[in-house]
Amino acid sequence: MAVLTWARADTMRVLVVNCGSSSVKLRMLDGTDTVTGHADLAAVAGEFSLASLRQALTGLGPADAVGHRIVHGGREFRGPVRLDPDVVAGIAELRDLAPLHQSFGLAGIRAVGELLPDVPAVACFDTAFHTDLPYAAATYPVPAEWRERYAIRRYGFHGLSHAYAARRAAELAGLDASTARVVTCHLGSGASLAAVRGGRSVDTTMGFTPLEGIVMGTRSGTVDPGLVLWLQTTAGLSAAEVSRALEAHSGLLALAGTQDMATILSRYRAGDRAARRTLDVYQHRLRAGIGAMTAALGGLDALVFTGGIGEHAPEVRAGAVAGLAFLGLAVDPDRNAAPVPDADVTADPAPVRTLVVEAREDLEIAAQVRTVLTG
Repeated sequence: MAVLTWARADTMRVLVVNCGSSSVKLRMLDGTDTVTGHADLAAVAGEFSLASLRQALTGLGPADAVGHRIVHGGREFRGPVRLDPDVVAGIAELRDLAPLHQSFGLAGIRAVGELLPDVPAVACFDTAFHTDLPYAAATYPVPAEWRERYAIRRYGFHGLSHAYAARRAAELAGLDASTARVVTCHLGSGASLAAVRGGRSVDTTMGFTPLEGIVMGTRSGTVDPGLVLWLQTTAGLSAAEVSRALEAHSGLLALAGTQDMATILSRYRAGDRAARRTLDVYQHRLRAGIGAMTAALGGLDALVFTGGIGEHAPEVRAGAVAGLAFLGLAVDPDRNAAPVPDADVTADPAPVRTLVVEAREDLEIAAQVRTVLTG
């Protein structure tokens, strides 16, 4: 397929589509990356109203291009790609690796494509940022036959957020973007960390699927694989039961009875023991992850918090950094209490900057769309 090109990327209006389980987020960005319109539509288990989508798109105005956030690109999709039937089919084939997320993205592709059939669309993958992970970081020590036949490797996720946050952190801290060593913490309902050197991912906490890594809203993060086997072979649970529990009934929800960090923090401030213990577990895993990512970088120039929890939970940031003073990290209590992202919350004279950066996957997606369609 020939690539449709624009003479100037800075005139291109890009509609960014981000479909999730409970919402469809739409953002219209003009050629200067100004958000000229936005809409958040309700969804239930990824299902949303086509009529509501049509109304929202009408209100946002005309688009020159569409960018879709797609969670899993597998081995095939190593960067953004213009959508065509073959690409859509390839994305659908990866549903087993991220069944819920991939289905949400495909629903958005189908719906927007039906309403805007003549507007070129680009798929932007969360895994693409981690495509070139070093062999040591990407490889699982499992039989070679498995790795080859089933494409088993660490894929990593939240790449669109990590890429933007690392680049923005270098700007804020006045670092040389070509050499900066940055650990990015994308903390939301889903959560992952990335070690970024010179703008490239060299390690990350999520793996073959978005289930690995630190504690999340309803996902367990990393657990002993022997536990999973024991639950099936000895406790008698089915694979489906274990999968459902680890994906939807674990994490913060299992520890505190709610996945909402704001509620947990409110209870913590009121002296609730379960909330305190939940934060202890969450921060323990978070600190361990930051330490591991720093080791992968061989040092640290900046630590970045982004995402809903990363941006709005001062106790989480303070608790994580308090255990990492040996890395040169410290936060200023006043700066950290209520920062307006993007903000530097470092306690001077700590040598490593601690930053709070607004999550802006929309900017990363729009930039990738322009690159594909003006190339």
